[in-house]
Parts: sequence; C-alpha cells; structure tokens
Amino acid sequence: MVVIQLIQDNVLTLWPVIQPHLSTVLLGAVPPIIWLFFFLMEDNIQSEPKLMVLKVFLTGILAALAAAAVELIVRNVILMPSGIGDYSTITLTTFAFIEELVKFMAVYVAVKGSKYFDEPIDCMIYMITGALGFAAIENTLFLQQLLLQQSSQGLLEISIVRSIGATLLHAIAGGFIGYYWAKKRLIVGLVMAVGLHAIFNYAIFRLDYSAVYATGILVIASFFIFYYFDIMKDEDGQQQGIK
Repeated sequence: MVVIQLIQDNVLTLWPVIQPHLSTVLLGAVPPIIWLFFFLMEDNIQSEPKLMVLKVFLTGILAALAAAAVELIVRNVILMPSGIGDYSTITLTTFAFIEELVKFMAVYVAVKGSKYFDEPIDCMIYMITGALGFAAIENTLFLQQLLLQQSSQGLLEISIVRSIGATLLHAIAGGFIGYYWAKKRLIVGLVMAVGLHAIFNYAIFRLDYSAVYATGILVIASFFIFYYFDIMKDEDGQQQGIK
C-alpha cells in the first residue's frame, strides 16, 4: 500500500512536467496516423497486414532520424563552410533529396522479399506508410523544439497546420516514388518527389503568402496521386509485384 501511494505521489508530482511532452508526441503522431488510415483505404483489393504496415511505419521513423543525421553532416561539413545558407535553394533541394532518398531506401529494405509485397499498388501503399512514419517523428521533434523555446500554447494549432502541410507533403512525395517504382521508373519518381519537396519548402521559407502557395502545390499534387491510385487499381491486383 505504501509503495502504491509513493508511485501515485511521484506520478502526480511529475505529471505537470511530463504532460506537455506527451502532448507533443500525440499531436505529432496522430495526424500522420489519420492520413495513414485514409490512404490505406485506397488498397481495397488486397489489404496489407497490420503488422507489415506497422513495421514500415516504424521504419519511416528510423529513416527520419537517419536523414536528420545525414543532413546535419552535410550542413556542417559541406554547406556551411561553402557559405551556403540554411534557406538557400541549394540547401532546400539538397535536404529534400536526402529525405526522399533515405525514405525510399528504408522502405525498400523493409519490404523487399516480403510475401506481402505482391501487388504493384503495394509500392505506393508502403512508400506512403513509410513517409507518414517519417512525418510523425519529424512533427514530434518540431513540436518538442517549440515546447523548449516557449510554452505549450499554440501547439495544437501548429499541429493542425503541419497535418495539412508537411505531413501531407511527405505522403504525396512518397506516393510519387511508389508509383514510379511500381512502373520501374524509380528515377522519375525520385525526381518528382524531390522537386515537389523542394518547391514546397521554397514556398514556405522564401515566398510571401507562403501558406497559399504551399496549399495550392499540395492540392495539385494530390490529384496526381489519386489518379495514380486509380491506374494501379485498374491493373490486375493479383499479379506478381516488384521483385
């Protein structure tokens, strides 16, 4: 009884400290998970196993950490010594390339050879899943940074903005890679994903009325993604996938 009371007292004492950090995890992860359920509905021929989806989602989280490490090295070793600023076109494009390439490599390792990777549409589904895992940890770390810099006020609003901005960007870019991966034109998919990512970042960081331009970019890009899904679903869902 004494032990239970001590645990309860400690939890109550620490809760005001823990609660804001838990909030950033929830606000960072829930929007990507909602988007994930939305995109999974596109795979209505032969749905992917939940454990496989979870594996790829977690792989996306690890990919984000790996990409961040690579970006830090590139920034400190190459870009900064060369006098290239953080928001220059070169930096925005370079970081977009690193993130999209690392996302693809991580998903490729996670699904290659799996018996559940057996339809062309799986390329899109798994790339979007990994991209949303990437977005979940990116959102969480972004909100954590804001929490350390200021109070927890405004975190919900920022989370909502990111859910229809950066989170959707990652999903759509992943969809481009996945579609062209299925079509055996991976380079085209990477170029389109990096281009979309770089243009979105440029609009956010360099243009006036950035939200208007960024939203317009994502709306246009989303039409292509759902068109690509329709093409995938029109093909034979039972044919052998990319092996």
